[in-house]
Amino acid sequence: MDYVPAKPLVIGHRGASGYRPEHTLESYRLAVRQGADYIEPDLVSTRDGVLVARHENEISQTTDVAVHPEFAGRRTTKIIDGAEVSGWFTEDFTLHELRTLRAVERLPRVRPQNTLFDGRFTVPTFQEILDLASAEERRLGRPVGVYPETKSPSHFASIGLALEEPLVRTLYRNGFADRADHILIQSFEASSLTRIHTMTDIRLIHLFEEPPADLGAIASYAYGIGPDKDLLVDDPRLVRRAHEAGLAVHAWTIRAENQFLPPAFRIGDDPGWRGDVTSEYEYFLDMGVDGFFTDHPDTAVAAVNAVRRHRVPATVG
Repeated sequence: MDYVPAKPLVIGHRGASGYRPEHTLESYRLAVRQGADYIEPDLVSTRDGVLVARHENEISQTTDVAVHPEFAGRRTTKIIDGAEVSGWFTEDFTLHELRTLRAVERLPRVRPQNTLFDGRFTVPTFQEILDLASAEERRLGRPVGVYPETKSPSHFASIGLALEEPLVRTLYRNGFADRADHILIQSFEASSLTRIHTMTDIRLIHLFEEPPADLGAIASYAYGIGPDKDLLVDDPRLVRRAHEAGLAVHAWTIRAENQFLPPAFRIGDDPGWRGDVTSEYEYFLDMGVDGFFTDHPDTAVAAVNAVRRHRVPATVG
C-alpha cells in the first residue's frame, strides 16, 4: 500500500471535551462547530445491546449514578481489561434506565468551568451521534466524520454483548459505510479490528500505548495507527516507519492545560492553566503526523490552518 499524505485531521476527542462534559451531544456539536474533521465516540453497550458513548463502561466518574438510590444495589466489582474495577457498569443498565442518569464532568478539578454543565445532558446513543453528524453536515455544507472506538471489546464479547456487529450494522443502516472519508474505526485490541475487517472495508486504526511491534502486519488489516503522543516523542522515526508501511499516524491526545503538556510548553506554575498548546501541535505537524486527537478542537484547527498557510505558496493571478 502506498502512503498518500493529506491535510492533517483534527479529531474532536470525545467531542470538545475541554469545554463540555465528554461524550455528550453538546460536546460533539461544539467540536463540529469549532471545525473538527471527526468526532470521536468511545462505544460501550447497555444490557439490552444498545451502543452508547462513554469513556469506559464504568460510569461513576462520568454520570450522576452515585446519587440515584434506586441503583445503589447495582454497584459491583469486575475485572475489566485485566484490572479490578469497582462501580456501576453500562452493561448492567437498560437504555431506559441509563437515560435517567445525567452526564457530569470527568475532570472537575482540571476543568471546573465544565461542571457548570453537570446534570444537563444525557448519555447519547451511537445512533444519536450519527444523526448529529448528518444534521451538522447539512447545516454546514461540509463533511463531518465519525471516529468510533470499540471500548473493552473482549469484555463485552465475553458477556454476550459483542460491539463489532452492532457497530458495523448501524453504520451500514445509516449509509455511513459507503462514505470512506466519513468513517474511521479504532481499537486497542487487534482481535476487534480483525473481526471488523472481515465484515467491512471501512478504514481501521490500531491504537497503541506501547511501541507497535510489526507495522507490516498491522498494515494487513489497518489503515493507520493511533499512538500515544509520548511514543512519538520517544521515537520520532515511528511516523516515517509507519508511512513506509503504508500507515497513517493519528496521535493522541493533545490537551491545552499545563499538566498535559511537556514542560517546555507550559505557561506559569498552575497545572490547570492553559499552556502553549500551539507549539505542541507544531511539533507533531513538523514530525509529519496525519492527524491528532484533541480535547480543544479550536486550537488544533487554528494550528493546522496556520501551518498550511505558511507552507502552501499563494497563487497569483
